[in-house]
Amino acid sequence: MTTPAAALRSLMRQPCLTPLAGVYDALSAALLERSGLPVAYISGYCVAATRLGLPDVGYLTLTEVVENAARIADRVGIPVLCDGDDGYGNHLNVGRLIKGLERAGIAGVQLEDQVSPKRCGHMAGKRVVPKAEMVAKIKAAVDTRQDQDFVILARTDALAVTSYDDAIERAQAYREAGADMIFVEALETMEQMAAVPKLFDCPTVFNFALGGRSPTPSGAEIGRLGFRFVQNPDVVFAVTRALRDLYAEVRREGTYAALADRMCGFGEFNDILGFDRVAELDSRYRAGGA
Repeated sequence: MTTPAAALRSLMRQPCLTPLAGVYDALSAALLERSGLPVAYISGYCVAATRLGLPDVGYLTLTEVVENAARIADRVGIPVLCDGDDGYGNHLNVGRLIKGLERAGIAGVQLEDQVSPKRCGHMAGKRVVPKAEMVAKIKAAVDTRQDQDFVILARTDALAVTSYDDAIERAQAYREAGADMIFVEALETMEQMAAVPKLFDCPTVFNFALGGRSPTPSGAEIGRLGFRFVQNPDVVFAVTRALRDLYAEVRREGTYAALADRMCGFGEFNDILGFDRVAELDSRYRAGGA
């Protein structure tokens, strides 16, 4: 049987661009899987917003992230890549994170070189740890994983803090330390975007962030530049708009009737949740059943 990590490795070998859309709980992951997308990306930005109602500035803990990831991986059959922020500490904490995510059925982790408390990659005020400290974290992740297919994605945030050249030097060091994929966050120009994939002998990731620091070309162009994955993490923006409109309508009119054509129906929603399976199990196991 193919493991989730092996399935993600298979996607890494594909020559075409694979989109990564953000999820933050079991329901969003189930919806992503039903859409036909081949892999789910647990966005720390979205998890902080939905689980805590707080910005992505280091509030999340290791145990919260692993617990949430386990619920998501249990709900879907596609590989799940989890944002592991800065590893929630030093190399010891990174080892604990890898063990927890592997037990949870996660296919891979993203680790970044920010100083704790971290910041969303397109926020001001980021700081980065010394390169050697992040190299140690990558090595700890590589040495800790039990499944050699478990994917380690190394992200550097140095471009917005030090320089583009430092970001590339760091990313190359992380690759040498054993990272399986590379993510240079917050690229600022199309020239930088065109250069990055050519500098590495492994898949590279681009972060598509509306309103962020990076250009936002089409998916086709991102693929032509050589990136193998493109993150679309900020799905909570769409959820927030939909809920804000619904609550405003209820406040104005007392019901959400005017928005019914923008909502999922009762039967459709129960189908998404798998109620047919519940009915099947009831029929099989209730007293007097076959």
